[in-house]
Amino acid sequence: MTKQHLEKMNNCSNESDDINYNGWDPYLWPPFTQIGSTPPPKRAVKGSGALIYIDNSPPLIDGISSWWVTLHGHSNEYIANAISKQAKELEQIIFADFTHPQAEKLAQRLSSHTGLKRTFFSDNGSTAVEVALKIAYQWWQNINEPRQQIIAFEGAYHGDTFGAMALGERNLFNAPFEEMMFAVTRVPWPSTWWGDDSVEKREQKALLQLEQYLETPTAAVILEPIIQGAGGMALVRNKFLQEVEKLVKQTGALLISDEVLTGFGRCGALFASQRAGLQPDLMSLSKGLTGGFLPMGITMAHEKIFKAFVGVEPDKTFWHGHSFTANPLGCAAANASLDLLEQNPSQYKTFENRHRPHLEKLSKHKKVSHSRVVGTIAAFDLAGSDVSGYLNPSGRIVKEIAMSHGVFIRPLGEVIYLLPPLCISDEQLEQCYSTINLALEQA
Repeated sequence: MTKQHLEKMNNCSNESDDINYNGWDPYLWPPFTQIGSTPPPKRAVKGSGALIYIDNSPPLIDGISSWWVTLHGHSNEYIANAISKQAKELEQIIFADFTHPQAEKLAQRLSSHTGLKRTFFSDNGSTAVEVALKIAYQWWQNINEPRQQIIAFEGAYHGDTFGAMALGERNLFNAPFEEMMFAVTRVPWPSTWWGDDSVEKREQKALLQLEQYLETPTAAVILEPIIQGAGGMALVRNKFLQEVEKLVKQTGALLISDEVLTGFGRCGALFASQRAGLQPDLMSLSKGLTGGFLPMGITMAHEKIFKAFVGVEPDKTFWHGHSFTANPLGCAAANASLDLLEQNPSQYKTFENRHRPHLEKLSKHKKVSHSRVVGTIAAFDLAGSDVSGYLNPSGRIVKEIAMSHGVFIRPLGEVIYLLPPLCISDEQLEQCYSTINLALEQA
C-alpha cells in the first residue's frame, strides 16, 4: 500500500470522528437505517407473547411480529423447551456428511404440507430465494435445454443477496449495484383493495404482457403469492394468480413461490399458494418457519427437478451450501412451531375475521385509503400523501406517535399495516387499531 493511500485512509478515519451519531451505540450497524437522520432505537430487554419490554419504558405491543417472524409471540415456552432439549442432544452437524432426526422430520412434514418432495436447507429468506433461483436456472442446463430469461413482478422484494436483489424492484436500496445485477423481465402487479372497480382491466393488461414475454423461452417466473410484503402489502386476487400459473406452465417455465413472508398461516392458509390455488415447482420459506426463534431458510422443490441433479457427472451437482445448513436447533424450533400450527389451525384461518371489523371502522377515516386484508395482514394507504414509496415521511410520523402510546408498527412509506403474532389478545388488537386512529388524528 502506498504512502498516499495510507494518508487518505487516515484522513477518512479522522473525518469520521466529527460525525454526529445521534446517541446510537458506537459498535452497532443497524439494517435499513440512516443513523444520521434517525433517533437511536429503544433497548429491548424481554419479550412475552405480543409484548416487547423496553428499558425504562412501558412495554410495547408488537404490531408487526418483529419483522414478520415472531409467529406465535415472543418467548413461546413450547418452542423454547424444544430448542433447549435439542441443545443438550445435538447442537450442530455438517449436513453434507450427516443427517439428523429433526431435519428428517421437518422435511417430511413440509413435503406433506406443500406437495413438494425435496427440502433444501439454507439460513434466511434471501438465501432461500437465491437457492430457488439457482436450482431453476441450473435445472434447464442439466436437462440440456438452457434458458436465460427470468420473469418477476414490478414492486417485488425477494431479499438482499445479489440474485434475490436482482429479482426485486430496482430502487434506492440497490442502486449502487445496478451494473452488477443480471437482467430481469418485469410484469405489472395488479394490486387491489376494498372497493376497487378497475382491477380486472389491470389484471388483463398484466396477463397479456406476461403472455408476450413468455414467448421467449423462460427459465422461471417468481412471485410472492397473494401479497407483496416489502413492496407495500400489495394484494392481488387469487384468480389473477391462477391465470399466471396457467400461462407459465403452458410454456414449461418453472414457477417459484416466494413464501418467506406469506408462509405458515400468514395469509389465512398454512401457505398462501394453497389459498391461491397454486402448485409451484419451487417454494422459498423462512421468517415464521422457526416461530421467530432462530434464522433458517428452506427451499422446497418438485421431485422432477431434484432428479435432474442426480447422476455420476459432477457438473450436474447443485454446488451450494451453508455452514449452518439444517442446524438441529433451528429444525427443532421449526418442528415445534409446526406442532402449534397443526394443533390450532383455526388461529390463523380465522384471524382475518378479527381484523375486518376494526379495519372497516378505520377505513371511514379521511386519511385512510385502499384498505385491504388477508389472513393476519391488514393494511391501508395514507390518503393525500404527496410522496409515494418507502421514503414518504408521513409513515414515520404515525409510527412515532403510535410508539409513544404503546404500539410498535413500522410503516412502509405511506403504507400502514398490522401483522401481529397469532397470540395477540382481542384487547391488544383493539388497542393497535385505536392507537393508529389516534396517530392519524395527531399526524
